[in-house]
Amino acid sequence: MGYRDLFNEWLSLDSDTRNELLSIEDEKEIEDRFYKDLEFGTGGLRGIMGAGSNRMNKYTVARASLGLANYFNSKKKDGATAEKCKIAIAYDSRNNSEFFAKTAAVVYANNGFEVYLFDRLVPVPVLSFTTGYLGCDAGVMITASHNPKEYNGYKVYDSTGCQLCTEEAKSALDFINAVNEFVIVDGVENAFEHENIHRLGDATVDAFISKVKEQSVYEEKSDLKIVYTPLHGTGNIPVRKVLQGMDVTVVKEQELPDGDFSTVRSPNPEEKDALNLAIQAAQSLEADIVLGTDPDCDRVGVAVRHNGEYVLLTGNQTGALLVNFVMTMHKDDLNEKSTLVKTIVTSELGANIALNYGVKVEDTLTGFKYIGDKINKYLASGDREFVIGYEESYGYLVGTHTRDKDGVVSSMLICQMASWYKNQGKTLVDGLNEIYDEYGYFLDSLDSFVLKGKDGAAKIKALMQEFKQKGDTILPDIKQIIDYSVGIGDLPKENVLKYIFNDGSWIAVRPSGTEPKIKVYYSIVDKDRQNAHIRLEKIKSVMSLIINS
Repeated sequence: MGYRDLFNEWLSLDSDTRNELLSIEDEKEIEDRFYKDLEFGTGGLRGIMGAGSNRMNKYTVARASLGLANYFNSKKKDGATAEKCKIAIAYDSRNNSEFFAKTAAVVYANNGFEVYLFDRLVPVPVLSFTTGYLGCDAGVMITASHNPKEYNGYKVYDSTGCQLCTEEAKSALDFINAVNEFVIVDGVENAFEHENIHRLGDATVDAFISKVKEQSVYEEKSDLKIVYTPLHGTGNIPVRKVLQGMDVTVVKEQELPDGDFSTVRSPNPEEKDALNLAIQAAQSLEADIVLGTDPDCDRVGVAVRHNGEYVLLTGNQTGALLVNFVMTMHKDDLNEKSTLVKTIVTSELGANIALNYGVKVEDTLTGFKYIGDKINKYLASGDREFVIGYEESYGYLVGTHTRDKDGVVSSMLICQMASWYKNQGKTLVDGLNEIYDEYGYFLDSLDSFVLKGKDGAAKIKALMQEFKQKGDTILPDIKQIIDYSVGIGDLPKENVLKYIFNDGSWIAVRPSGTEPKIKVYYSIVDKDRQNAHIRLEKIKSVMSLIINS
């Protein structure tokens, strides 16, 4: 069936859908909405909200929910019991998130699940925690994380609170693809009246907060001043709870939920301007540190007051600082099983610090679900003990209370770390410079090239093929090329290329699993900081020329 056939089929669904579709004048827009179904990526389903098979809407949410209900029910039937499946469902502050969560809840409830649905927005790590805490078979979080306001998404978790990894995601997708009819859902607004839907609230969130506080490592008092922004998302209450006793000022303009994220261009703490309002507030207070969590509170951005200016830290820099801090605080507890887990596109600086403490290091593919999967394997085998996991995209986890990155525990530990340094008369920037002095200078960067629609998807595919064919001729001094699409070690196959230079610097190229982008990661190692920046710009210009040609 062609995209126009699907377009015409969708016109018959309901008046709102019909009116939205008939208002579209751009044929490319129609094609983009219907040339494929919304796909599972590194973060489950994620897409722009609107009518169409390649959009997030009540029909794609209901279809995914029915397919997943069939999948989890089939797994239960294969087991030794005939108990009902249990699922936890939560949502963030995005437009339509609550509606999509209730839509999913009714579909699961209608298919025999005992559904545990939050009655307020909560962070991703709370949902991950809850899935295991309540002994559920699965979990669903309605969120598009840090994406722009037009997006929403649907993350799926297993019984441990870990997002579905490669093979299980493929099996689940087969069940979703087997749903060929439109799923019409009644009773969404009155979801809590359904006999199979149970309300979750304060008690579950408080249980999560208690587990986060167990990860505390430094509680000595300091005069640290903190400015925090939840960026209109879910972090406001839980982050403030774990920072009780500290001097915290919340950015009022960004304190309350707002699905339009009206005070920022993008609610992504990776973006330089996302913390502008918080930094302005910090300047007037002369605050020591600025924190910003994304809408689902699994990522944290940090700015540090240093010599009167606010310095933004990258995810790699914050990760290295946290590794050093956690290792220092836990040095008497570390043993031959202690392990750090990071992704293949994350800087080696944190790994080098861990190795210096005698801690093992494991790499995973991009996506925190792979770190969560490592935790599960360690707990099952007893061969390793998880100490910390992180990725360059501002996601960190200490503790095993969740199987996803956790902006709540990260916020607590970052502030404790800043207090530790302040009690020594230092800032986090001072601490980072000390790390560079010991381990060398690491300059990390990321470029994202947006290529939308069917044509963009084709170009991304062609570019990845071009990078494979050019091999070590794209840049000088490349000693090794790692093609993760053929399978490396015990890692699942994934469309990622990594080029290792003779001095240990590297670049990596991969299509985004959540947005229409191709991403290029850079990690330059050099004793001379100025030379590192010159080399980075030269490499960036070459990659940009190839991608934009």
